[in-house]
Amino acid sequence: MSRLIHAVSGPYAPPVAARELTAVSADGARIHVETHGPEGAPAVVLAHGWTCSTAFWAAQIRALSADHRVIAYDQRGHGRSAAPADADGYSTRALADDLEAVLAATLAPGEKAVLVGHSMGGMTIMAAGGRERVREHAAAVLLCSTGSSSLVAESLVVPLRAGRVRTRITRSVLGSRAPLGPVTPLAKRILKYGTMGAGSAPEKVDACARIVHACPTLVRHGWSHVLDTLELDVEVGALQVPTAVIAGLDDRLTPVVHARRIAAALPECVGLTELAGVGHMTPIEAPEAVTARIKEVVGTYVQVKEGA
Repeated sequence: MSRLIHAVSGPYAPPVAARELTAVSADGARIHVETHGPEGAPAVVLAHGWTCSTAFWAAQIRALSADHRVIAYDQRGHGRSAAPADADGYSTRALADDLEAVLAATLAPGEKAVLVGHSMGGMTIMAAGGRERVREHAAAVLLCSTGSSSLVAESLVVPLRAGRVRTRITRSVLGSRAPLGPVTPLAKRILKYGTMGAGSAPEKVDACARIVHACPTLVRHGWSHVLDTLELDVEVGALQVPTAVIAGLDDRLTPVVHARRIAAALPECVGLTELAGVGHMTPIEAPEAVTARIKEVVGTYVQVKEGA
């Protein structure tokens, strides 16, 4: 499990959950889940990305939980969810299984929610989008800063011309087994370059660095291989619910070309939002814009029964 070293004060400190529970996935993996906000309110499910945790959504949880039921969970190996027991536990199939388990544990039969995924969380939703038990609960989807294939080849983290050399170096950087170590000024500068816009405020960089550095090295490496071999282009076409897409124009990890490709392939795209000056960590870099888009999608597609 991750060492929880996230911010403990300020807007990026995770709020206390109204309820915590454990969802059990198809292979027995135990997934940590927390809920915020009033029962019966419109539901939002938040799936974070690679090397992150529920703490990544602190700003959205604070802004939404007054009048939404917010469900956030730790992807396997992240936060308080146990790491996969073996290599088979690292796959998009496993991520989709986990999402199914979370929805079953938190939503009533037929209850609808907006599913929001950042980076690997978006890949989770794409991988699961064609499953009946996910369609049962998905009123709409918001994909943030994500991609469906060619992640390493199209990454701009390594400042070289596209080609085999850049791809090979990028693969070695993203798949490194080296521990990230403590959160130092140098570590924050490196993380900011790779994952955030140049204008990101110091408190936002610090919040991201604390979350990312908490991810265990073996877990980070295990998921890096899945991202390297990702192929979800077919699954994008199976995501047959209203789906919004949001991306930063300065994203080096999943450049905006990915968002544009996904938006063009979706059966029911309801808008692509491109954020100037924003990198990969959109929910922390541009919390107001991401939260506003979530509210718009919820308001349009989630209907709550009277007396619920």
